Amino acid sequence: MGIINVTPDSFSDGGQFLRPDNAIARAQKLLDEGADILDIGGESTRPGARVDAGGAKKV
Repeated sequence: MGIINVTPDSFSDGGQFLRPDNAIARAQKLLDEGADILDIGGESTRPGARVDAGGAKKV
């Protein structure tokens, strides 16, 4: 399993994969190294991160 954080405030990679071409290159590298699953992190979970749930539906 490979993880690619695509948020600008990622504390693990500093937003290194925010640009699509960087994220795609990283995904290919992870697959080449044997990853069977890619986890694409599209929402920051860092401590203190601001989450905009304005478009979320209440269930």
